[in-house]
Amino acid sequence: MKRLERLAVTIHQGLLALAALAVSATWSCASPQVANPEEQVAQALAAAPDDLAEGAGILGYATDGSVVQIREGSNDFICLASNPANERFSSSCYHASLEPYFARGRELDAEGTSREDRYRIRYEEMEAGSLPMPVMSAAQYIFDGAWDSETQTAEGMLRWVIYVPGATEESIGLSAAPVQGGPYLMSAGTPGAHIMIVPPRDG
Repeated sequence: MKRLERLAVTIHQGLLALAALAVSATWSCASPQVANPEEQVAQALAAAPDDLAEGAGILGYATDGSVVQIREGSNDFICLASNPANERFSSSCYHASLEPYFARGRELDAEGTSREDRYRIRYEEMEAGSLPMPVMSAAQYIFDGAWDSETQTAEGMLRWVIYVPGATEESIGLSAAPVQGGPYLMSAGTPGAHIMIVPPRDG
């Protein structure tokens, strides 16, 4: 019974977090601080599967570095444009249930928290029930490479991440050893456990 109650609380927290994000993002998008929204939409969709791209909600960056909503979505998919503050181009798309986790990571990053502590803090918060985690496995698509502003296209590599909170090598039958071109498990046994699939590199 306690497990079902905790599950209900987690779902409720997730819905509240997404609602709060939508409200604040809509207000931000109404301001004139969003630079090149059309280009940011194109950047964000570089990571999107074709069948989910049209209905995906789009997040981008305002000139002050904050993340804002550029386009409202009609499905449970969110795409985030590449951060202009980073030299390397990297956009991502993911199931909406992952947004509270990623939003918290961005918040900690803005505070200057180290990468290691960003994971640790979020894992602790998820275990405590204060940060929602995906109830079931949820997918993320990441496109890394370079962006051409003239052609509005990206060149690089798409990789896949499937979050499976709490999964271990034994529970899902996957090795934790990295495999080029195949799936492997990362962060085993933690709330942030995920299956990583990286395509083989050329040569």
